Amino acid sequence: MTERPALSIRAALAAVRARAPGQCHRHEALAPTDVAAHFADCYAGVPATGRACSEDVALYDTGTGARLPVLLGLYGDEARVRDYLPGLPATLAPQATLRWLEAAPNPIIVNNPPCRQVTEAAVDLRRLPVLTTTPRDAGPYVTMGLVLARDPETGEDSLSIHRMLVIGPDRLTLWMVPGRRLRALYEAAVARGERLAVTVNIGPPPAAAVASAVGTAHLPHGRSKLGVAGALAMQPIPLAQAADHPCPALATAEIVLEGFLDGTQADEGPHPLGNAMPEFLGYDGPAKPDLPVLTVTRMTMRAGAIYQAVIGPGREQSSILGIAGALSVALSLAGDDPALAAMVRDIRFPSAGGGMLLLVLSIRKARPEDDVRFAALAHHVFARHGFVKLILFVDDDINLDNAEDLLWAVTTRANLRTDCVGLTGYPDLPMDPSQRETWLAARPGDGQGAGRSYIDATTPYDLRASTVRSFATTVEA
Repeated sequence: MTERPALSIRAALAAVRARAPGQCHRHEALAPTDVAAHFADCYAGVPATGRACSEDVALYDTGTGARLPVLLGLYGDEARVRDYLPGLPATLAPQATLRWLEAAPNPIIVNNPPCRQVTEAAVDLRRLPVLTTTPRDAGPYVTMGLVLARDPETGEDSLSIHRMLVIGPDRLTLWMVPGRRLRALYEAAVARGERLAVTVNIGPPPAAAVASAVGTAHLPHGRSKLGVAGALAMQPIPLAQAADHPCPALATAEIVLEGFLDGTQADEGPHPLGNAMPEFLGYDGPAKPDLPVLTVTRMTMRAGAIYQAVIGPGREQSSILGIAGALSVALSLAGDDPALAAMVRDIRFPSAGGGMLLLVLSIRKARPEDDVRFAALAHHVFARHGFVKLILFVDDDINLDNAEDLLWAVTTRANLRTDCVGLTGYPDLPMDPSQRETWLAARPGDGQGAGRSYIDATTPYDLRASTVRSFATTVEA
């Protein structure tokens, strides 16, 4: 099986080394408790630190007896991630994105998969160099383990990344956001008195990592996240049949943990509960009580396996979440009002919002009536994408990949007294400090909560000639 960057992190790493060897680094003799801090100090960008930079790729030899090097930073540059994914459209106009997904290939089962090259004689998660990100963390967390589960009734797959705290040689707690597909499968299995079989795929193929963050609710009927991954890779995603249960694994993952969720629960840390680990927005997240416990029954890996992780906040999370979020918004808009969808030429989630809170929509107006369509567009997005807090609408001559150009649009094409609109009636997001009750109580306001906002930084249709740049450049849309 020929491995390409979309299907293998080692192929992606080789591609970075070939194209930009100065962006790849190797470090020795750092303990798993020190690796994340070193990476943050040397390489991490917004929102982990205040640096305006992409993140380099770093391999760490932990020197603790763990045989596997730790990989950080592989997704730390969105342009680099896009290079891994040959099928990712250059722009994400909604209807074109929907047509792109309709041609997605289905996954395939392969024989002699790389992830089965080595089978551990006994499961011992402590032999993996699992990172403790900060001294405040509840413990060591698996952060790039993509959980694959299969609905025993429909055969549909769930694919998602979760933080997983190691609480024993063969046990992990697993934090699942309420309302997501894996949680529904887990609760249904427990209600039936059954165990839910899963595989945890550490170091998953980049196409699957990005696809896992696409919202299941926005996929057209009959399409799956594995199909999205195939569309990103421009070839079917190879799967491996699990050794002990019917749930498959990702054939090119570096490490595969097979196990089950049976309703057993444990707290994420001691009492009273403190921090879990840093969240994607750059702040410490609270530990959760009564989390499902995943019991691992088998561990296999590739020969010369690499242990991949992320530090929580930073460009890696922002790139994965941002690309997947843009696909999700495009797909949801394509299924709504065609006139609204036709206005949108491209979509970005900048790293400043962790790849989720700040959404930029590139707009091309076709008629004067389009000047007043932004409220409807904003309501659509806020109703269907619960993490989006602020939408910035810009004209299609603005470079969505340039934060300075976005700020220029806000400065010269928006009068915030009239062009910044606040909306209420949406639930708050406690992981954003500015949406917590204590923050809202400290600000004078109308008592209606944090709400959502959008900024219209587009030129009115009839005044477009007044904002032509003196030195116009072409922005692809």
